[in-house]
Amino acid sequence: MPEAASPATPSAGFFPDFERRVTPTASGVEINTLVGGSGPPLLLLHGHPQTHVAWWKVAPRLAERFTVVVTDLRGYGDSSKPGTGYSKREMGADQVEVMHRLGFDRFQAMGHDRGARVLHRMMLDAPQAIERGVMLDIAPTDLMYAATDEQFATKYFWWFFHIQKAPLPEQMIQASTEVYLRAHLDVQSKTPGAVTPEAFAEYLRCYREPGCIHAVCEDYRASVGIDREHTQADTKAGRNVTQPLLVIWGDKGTVGEMFDVVALWKQEADDVRGRGLPCGHLIPEEQPNALLEAVEGFLQP
Repeated sequence: MPEAASPATPSAGFFPDFERRVTPTASGVEINTLVGGSGPPLLLLHGHPQTHVAWWKVAPRLAERFTVVVTDLRGYGDSSKPGTGYSKREMGADQVEVMHRLGFDRFQAMGHDRGARVLHRMMLDAPQAIERGVMLDIAPTDLMYAATDEQFATKYFWWFFHIQKAPLPEQMIQASTEVYLRAHLDVQSKTPGAVTPEAFAEYLRCYREPGCIHAVCEDYRASVGIDREHTQADTKAGRNVTQPLLVIWGDKGTVGEMFDVVALWKQEADDVRGRGLPCGHLIPEEQPNALLEAVEGFLQP
């Protein structure tokens, strides 16, 4: 079972009614975990370059109907940051184990950005655990890379920068971490002020750790390495996501502007529906109310 509640971290003020735990996993990785509310279990997974704080505008309201579990992915936030082990299979296994340790054998999940990519793998690897999923502002990784052109490579340059051989991208980010983080979030958001100064300070606190920067790069490197191998094996076996899937994108963001999101997901999932929202990439912070409305009829209370 999870360890006893741990002392508050600097992010505690974002989730005042949630209990924080540090959840150990069989791999030795410890996952920063917050739990709040009551009802059916719902796991929320953040993206890059954020932490669980990305959900602070929506998690408390979801906790009115669900037992909400908010975590930091391995390598991010206040979770462990091993030097290796950033396949989405390993990152997803962490999260399934967290939920099992909390007593939830089956649960719903919502992921944003990198968290949605982890959720994609979880839905394939653990269909007995994941009842249904919501993915925010992504299309399948392999199909996005396959469709890369100059416009996409320019707008999503970090997809190609982070995968460069260590330690070049790590050293470059460390040399100007705050500038890099702020520029990244400013490009992704189309809603001024959506990322509050308090949230940015929390993202920066975590991102400044050299272990986090290396983990970020390893996460992206895995996407063009081991993750691709896993996807190719799924394709060869004819294995798709079979659970109900809701995909939501920002109409003003790169994904919404450049891709037919639902059509791409229908290549790798059997039961897909989706819609855009009037924002950029940072949906939970840019359009929390619209997001809650969009998932209202899909998530099962």
